[in-house]
Amino acid sequence: GKRITKTLLCTGYCACGKCCNWKRNWRGKAVIASGPNKGKPKKVGQTATGVQAKHGTIAADTHYYPFGTVMYIPGYGYGRVEDRGGAIKGGHIDLFFKTHQEAINWGRKTLSVTIWLPQSPSRR
Repeated sequence: GKRITKTLLCTGYCACGKCCNWKRNWRGKAVIASGPNKGKPKKVGQTATGVQAKHGTIAADTHYYPFGTVMYIPGYGYGRVEDRGGAIKGGHIDLFFKTHQEAINWGRKTLSVTIWLPQSPSRR
């Protein structure tokens, strides 16, 4: 794919309920905490593409950066877009961290990100 560089707001998240809108119900099962799917089962740490989130998992606005987009974020490293989030719009990406504390420590950074968009089959 082609390589572009964009200035993006880079925030951090982890698999916890605070970051990913889930809580435990009275049976101890993880369920979605709010919104249209409230109360439905939540696979903790699973991304929108169905893979387990890990360091390098990026949540992005897939209208701009489709699943499979590779990014290099200074201070974080390489990652791939495999998730999306309700609050992730336009020039904002969310970087996965193993712990909530690491995500908090990262904070909010506006950085110059190198982006490799996936090859689109329609433009051969």
